Amino acid sequence: MGQVRTIEYPSEEALRWIIQALVDADLRVDTSFDLRTARAAHTGCSCPHHGTAACDCQMVVLLVYGMDASPATLVVHGRDRCTYLSLANIPGQRPSPELAATIFTTLSVDAFSSYEKALNTLQVR
Repeated sequence: MGQVRTIEYPSEEALRWIIQALVDADLRVDTSFDLRTARAAHTGCSCPHHGTAACDCQMVVLLVYGMDASPATLVVHGRDRCTYLSLANIPGQRPSPELAATIFTTLSVDAFSSYEKALNTLQVR
């Protein structure tokens, strides 16, 4: 994997922000894999991190399209109230440098902090 970014926030809430932020940046986002959806059909699976079937682990693979025909593959992995973002950086799946820069600028820690502050302000009211 390429560059990794960490957001100290549960994956479900972070994922909603990630998708909305990318769409707001005029990028198209398609979900190609969702771990919780995949696990739903398999009862009795235990988590390798928590040792139980009931955990907060999540992994979502997003295909992020800019102006190029080929997408960037963004892996969103969350567990224990942290979310980790990384771009696939393997031959045949490397995003253009411009698309990678746009994604990581859009998903900067500062941008998430602004979102989180706004969200907390709305919840207080």
